[in-house]
Formats: sequence, C-alpha cells, structure tokens
Amino acid sequence: MFCVNCGTPVLDGQNFCRNCGQPVKRPAEAAAPPPPQAVANRGRCNWCGAEVDPSQPACARCGAALGMPAAAAESGWTKLPARKDMTKLQIGNSSCQIEGLYVPVADMNLAAGDSVYFTHHVLLWKDPQVNITTMSLKGGWKRMFAGLPLIMTQAEGPGRIAFSKDDPGELIPVALQPGQSIDVREHMLLAATSNVSYDWFQTGIWFETKNGDDTETHYPVGRFMDRFTSPPTPGLLLLHAGGNVFVRNLAPGQAILVKPTALVFKDPTVQMQLHFEHPGAIFTTWGYWGNRYLWLRLTGPGRVAIQSVFERMEGESRNMTRWSSATATRW
Repeated sequence: MFCVNCGTPVLDGQNFCRNCGQPVKRPAEAAAPPPPQAVANRGRCNWCGAEVDPSQPACARCGAALGMPAAAAESGWTKLPARKDMTKLQIGNSSCQIEGLYVPVADMNLAAGDSVYFTHHVLLWKDPQVNITTMSLKGGWKRMFAGLPLIMTQAEGPGRIAFSKDDPGELIPVALQPGQSIDVREHMLLAATSNVSYDWFQTGIWFETKNGDDTETHYPVGRFMDRFTSPPTPGLLLLHAGGNVFVRNLAPGQAILVKPTALVFKDPTVQMQLHFEHPGAIFTTWGYWGNRYLWLRLTGPGRVAIQSVFERMEGESRNMTRWSSATATRW
C-alpha cells in the first residue's frame, strides 16, 4: 500500500505518512467519493490539466509548481512551469522524484509489476533487484541511419532506478491523457511508462548539398521523429531538453519560424516544412548560398515546444541543390 499523496510505502497500522505527514487513506476510503466541499476546493494544473489540491505545493502528476501564474512573454511563448528540486510525481503505485536543477535526475521508485522503458545511455543507477530487459523496436533496423539504438531498454519493479542525460537543461514531464499523442524530436526521450506506446515516422524535412561530385542529404530536425501515444489509461513521458524550454499554442493556420534544432516536441496536428530567407542585396565570395537563413516553419493548430540551447545545422551554408517542401522570402 502507498500514500495517495506522495507515493511513499505505508506500513500496516500506520495512520500518517512518514514522508509527507498526510493521513493514510485505506483502499475503502480512497474509493469513497469526496465530500461536496472538498470537490469545490479543487483546481486544475496549468500544465497537464490534472485535478489538484491548491493547498499542495506541486502537481502530483507532472510536478509543476502550483499557486504560481504561468510566466508568458508578450510574443506568446510560455516558460515551462517551475519544478522544485526534489519534486515528487505520482505514477499509479510508483513515484518519480526530480532531483537537481542544472542536470536533473529522474529517480523512480517502481512498484511491483510497474515498468518504464528508456534508451540505454540515460541509465544512471539502479537497485540490483530491478529487472532489466530489452524491447525490440518495430522496423528498428532502419533507425541505424539516424544514429539511434536498435533496441529500447525496459526496467520492471519493485525497486529504484534513476535516469539522467549528461547535459544541463530541463526535465519535462509530459502527462498524456487517454488517446493523446505527441511528436518528439529524436534523442529527447529520457523515460516513459510502459503503457505509453512508442512509434516513429519519417519527418520528410530534408535538403541536399553538392560539393564537386559529392552529394549529401541533410535532415535539419532528424530523419525520424518519435511519436508517443497513451492508450485508455493515462501515461507519463519524461523528456530532457537543453537550456530552458518554452511552449506556444498555435491557432489554426498560425505559423511560426524556429531553428530546426531548437524543436523539442509538437502536437501531431502541427505541420512542418522548410522556409528560406534570402538577403537579396548581399553577395559575397562565398556565393549566393552564403547569405541565406534556413528555418523550420510550424503551422497550427497545436502546441510546439522549443529549447534555448540548440546545435548548428550541418550543411546550412553549403550550396543546396534540392530540398523538401519549402516557402521562401527575399529581403
């Protein structure tokens, strides 16, 4: 049995949780409907929409700090909700504690029968009794071209296991509602509960460059993109992004230009294509292609998230010969 407030195991005869001090709710009490006044005093988390108790410091589903207004810029970008060091998330009978701020760690306490999957290089430590197995990917051999592992790793409780990406940034808990999907740029996954289904698709965003007789194809957002979907039960997805993370909700037909390598995730309804900007009055010894800006055009409706730390795109300033669907603007 576990505390329904913080997920700490509860011993027989224990009336108060030894971690958070809340009264222990036995199964019969937990199943009983709350009194009318208790329902009236509950609110909703601004980030994941879960029903929350405003008197608690953080949402038990996604860890977002409660009682704080969303920090939004005039441009429409909203900063990822703050999550305090040692924030605890409740995942059914299991829990996840976010430890650290600069290079955050997802410290998970898995209950018996609960499991998560992850890529092998993010595993930080685990209890010896936590069982590790491999989970084959559908069509996984094709992912070799994207530099991704051919298998996903799965951990099953009971016991503790922790994940971390060796980069400073933010840990993003994404609570998926039943039937909800999200598209994530490759290499962003930290871990996901095993009830979240995993698939991938080709982005269709590419361009070719030519140097002499050599032709090379480049994929600004990666050749593949991951798609995570929650079945009839809610699931939790843990992502890691560099620097700070900002989210924007695009209206139908609304578009925005972002650096391709800054994209973290998007809703499946958001469409992608390339966009070129040319300062037409400028010419240098590097040629026409030496003065050109390459963007990723995202068109709503739906959410998009970007990271403030992004990589330079390979081939951006080379002579491009072909590219996928794109728009263009000449200054």
